[in-house]
Amino acid sequence: MDTIEIRTTQNVVIEYELAALRERILAFFIDLIIVGAIYIVLSLTLLSLIIRSLESSGGMYGVLFSLLPIIFFLFYQLLSEVLADGQSWGKKAMGIKVVRLDGQEPGLSDYLLRTVFHMVDTLFSGGILASLLISSSPKNQRLGDMTANTTVIRVRHNLRFRLEDILNISSLENYEPRFPEVKQLSEQDMLLIKSAIARYRAHPNTAHTEAINQLVAHLQNLLGISEQRGSKVEFLRTLIRDYIVITR
Repeated sequence: MDTIEIRTTQNVVIEYELAALRERILAFFIDLIIVGAIYIVLSLTLLSLIIRSLESSGGMYGVLFSLLPIIFFLFYQLLSEVLADGQSWGKKAMGIKVVRLDGQEPGLSDYLLRTVFHMVDTLFSGGILASLLISSSPKNQRLGDMTANTTVIRVRHNLRFRLEDILNISSLENYEPRFPEVKQLSEQDMLLIKSAIARYRAHPNTAHTEAINQLVAHLQNLLGISEQRGSKVEFLRTLIRDYIVITR
């Protein structure tokens, strides 16, 4: 899986998994099905009104009516991404979302650029242009992403491996948890902690060190833990071991 590092506004570098082409295609088709279903329902509901309008206005309303699916799809893409923080219903289903490459939150203008370029990337080219660009660009970007300085990342972890597979727990039979407060956290939280440790060990730079420091401070405040022996990384590993023993 391709990854990308994004520096946040707090100058912390976070590594994300880029959404694969197949995930983006499936998300697009899910959105297409949703839009199509809504459009059909509305068309059937307003069928008599549409027929009367077409008969009374000649070809003008006929052209407009034929363009409505495209207009409706573009409006749906813009509205859903703006209201759902970069996730249309299709993206939510696939666990992916839109992010800016500079670490800032995408704004209305960013989503608008992505929506407008859908006409070139996907609608008028049959999706061929978008597929070629996403599969060949280093940051998996289509034209809309390039103009808006965005890309699409995974927001859910691959859970094919359980937390028990992360650490060898065969030696924990007689282990006594040091921080029972850790039971307040979830398995997803533990995976995030493990990911932060892995990034720090792979790239022990200033940014990842600061990320570890902030994570430790946040967890200590959240769990009400004041005691911390050893290094911050060892503290995080202890939390993971405690969680495994308490919840297994």
